[in-house]
Amino acid sequence: MTVYEDTVRELVAANRILAAQGVMDAFGHVSVRHPQKRNCFLLSRSVSPELVKADDILEYTLLGEAFDRQGPKGYLERFIHGALYEARPDVQAVVHSHSRSVIPFGLTNEKLRPLVHSSATIGTEVPVWDVQQNFGDTDLLVSDVSMGRDLARAFGKGNCVLMRGHGCTVAGKSIRDAVYMAFYLEVNAGLQLEANRLGKVKFLTPGEIEKVNARLSQGNPGEGFNRFWEYWCRRAGVESNKY
Repeated sequence: MTVYEDTVRELVAANRILAAQGVMDAFGHVSVRHPQKRNCFLLSRSVSPELVKADDILEYTLLGEAFDRQGPKGYLERFIHGALYEARPDVQAVVHSHSRSVIPFGLTNEKLRPLVHSSATIGTEVPVWDVQQNFGDTDLLVSDVSMGRDLARAFGKGNCVLMRGHGCTVAGKSIRDAVYMAFYLEVNAGLQLEANRLGKVKFLTPGEIEKVNARLSQGNPGEGFNRFWEYWCRRAGVESNKY
């Protein structure tokens, strides 16, 4: 199996996993930077994540232009992905979803912050991008390059951003990293909503966040992203490479 084929297989698995775990429903999408062309990325045609197959994967420039102009219709919001790859050379995979528990934190003054060790990847605090601020009243979809770049600026050097009245986007250093982060962003949001009902929440400290992320980045066999990946591939009914 070639590097390209292996990347496509992981991208298909990522879609299926996030759908199986309810992070995505009929909408949402996952992309990965092309393994051999730094200025390109791979993203499915416009289809529900649970239905994505290897044959659905299309190749795009960072401006969101499909290499196959006669090919199937792509996602409207492909500009989210292209803009992040353009702005952040370290980003290798992007997930955009309408993760439900996350939505309230993009509508209120309550900041989404990690409160459990497995959510340390989201960073100390997740910023909110409000499309109305620079583009006025829209349908809230990221439908062109300028909107994608504005969203990318809201990321700064972080890993996630909330999108007011819309959803969220995460950017990882690998497909497994991005899927892990998208899943635990939803988990953290749900736990934070519950914890707030009980009283004052003690969030992870910056030092704790740093130490958790350092351990995850080591990539020890049977730990972190790889352990997560094996488990969720099995739950989603898709094949995976073990490590």
